[in-house]
Amino acid sequence: MQVILLERIERLGQLGDVVNVKPGFARNFLLPKKKALRANKENVAYFESKRSELEALNAKNRDAAQGIAGKLDGFKLVLVRQAGEGGQLYGSVSARDIADALNAEKFKVERTQVALANPIKTLGVTKIPVRLHADVKVTVEVTVARSMEKADIDAAQAANLLERPEDAEKLLNASAPAEAEEAAPAEEAPAA
Repeated sequence: MQVILLERIERLGQLGDVVNVKPGFARNFLLPKKKALRANKENVAYFESKRSELEALNAKNRDAAQGIAGKLDGFKLVLVRQAGEGGQLYGSVSARDIADALNAEKFKVERTQVALANPIKTLGVTKIPVRLHADVKVTVEVTVARSMEKADIDAAQAANLLERPEDAEKLLNASAPAEAEEAAPAEEAPAA
């Protein structure tokens, strides 16, 4: 089925492009969400008459998304969840959970804008891309922890490891000799 795009759609085309799509994609997504029109003579004429308005509206939406992106890019979000001993969550963190948490922080984000391929099922820090507009993407850092205190500790450790990898190596190397020293006196004691 041929459609005329009313906005830029990632991996499909730009505003005004006439593209071939599967009929189900057009019927179930593009047409109901007013992202495209069927490509026939009447709709082509309608699109050409409204082209400047659509381009202005698209530019306005992009500017609004860039304004939000300035505040949201690099935002650190903490989600508290219960987990087992191995760090496996008793459930998962989905795109809906992340969108709800961002909305609670006064960012207007829909679930469909959070580009989470698979739900998060373990404790830790994950960088999640958020598509605010077809041309505007930002990254949000999501920390999943057992408590807020544990999240603060994990974030500080992650920041220190990322800023100074050589300190992390020293820390790891310093703990190994300490273990060896503890074992050494036990061996020397019987010899004396």
